[in-house]
Amino acid sequence: MRLAGKVIGITGGGTGIGRACALAYAAEGARVAVTDVDGASAEAVAAEIRAAGGEAAAWPLDVTDRAAIPGVVDAIVARFGTLDVWHNNAGVSTMGRFVELAERDWDVNMDVNAKGVFNCSQVVARYLIARGGGGKIIVTASMAGKKGDVAFLPHYVASKFAAVGLTQAMAAELGPHGITVNSICPGYVRTSMQDREAVWEGELRGMSADEVRRLYVDDTPLGRLETAEDVARVAVFLASSDADFITGAAIDVNGGAWMG
Repeated sequence: MRLAGKVIGITGGGTGIGRACALAYAAEGARVAVTDVDGASAEAVAAEIRAAGGEAAAWPLDVTDRAAIPGVVDAIVARFGTLDVWHNNAGVSTMGRFVELAERDWDVNMDVNAKGVFNCSQVVARYLIARGGGGKIIVTASMAGKKGDVAFLPHYVASKFAAVGLTQAMAAELGPHGITVNSICPGYVRTSMQDREAVWEGELRGMSADEVRRLYVDDTPLGRLETAEDVARVAVFLASSDADFITGAAIDVNGGAWMG
């Protein structure tokens, strides 16, 4: 097992990409700390891992609540004895035309998708450095963190570009401590978030959600929607020793929808 003996914490682990990553980490032997703003969904995933014979625990965590993060990290270390990998996966989206976008939409996307990464990563980096260095930080960014011409998502695009840039800045500064920092840039992932977005985009375009999904598939050379498991396999690689000499990368996992 590639992650045997590792302790991995993940935010937004209760659904979608986060759930798939948590399950994949556990399947490779990691002990998993599942966190989510919805504590019940985090516990459900942890229970799923335990039912399959793995080791996991859950904590409620809002990544915008900076004051709460040190306590959760301390609790994870107390429960498992250490923390080796932290996966910043929590994310949100809303949709709207730029000229109609509300300031609240901008703030919510930036607070979770960008500032949340900063909040958690800083706390974890301080722990890893105090421990003596080493460890990994992973960020779920997006194809939208490299490709700006994404319809009706100017605020989301800005937040994900910020996440990719922060990944590089952290990698440069934390590298001397033996800490690697990398981001994953998924494309059109079929999750509950995408289901909402397909409805919103359909309303903005005057088409059905299924027609919007067809646009996503047509935009993907591999000819299908991405799955959360497609992302999870890359997350496992980055968390493993196979990726020990990779840092500052923003890895495209999008079926060819963006080749930049």
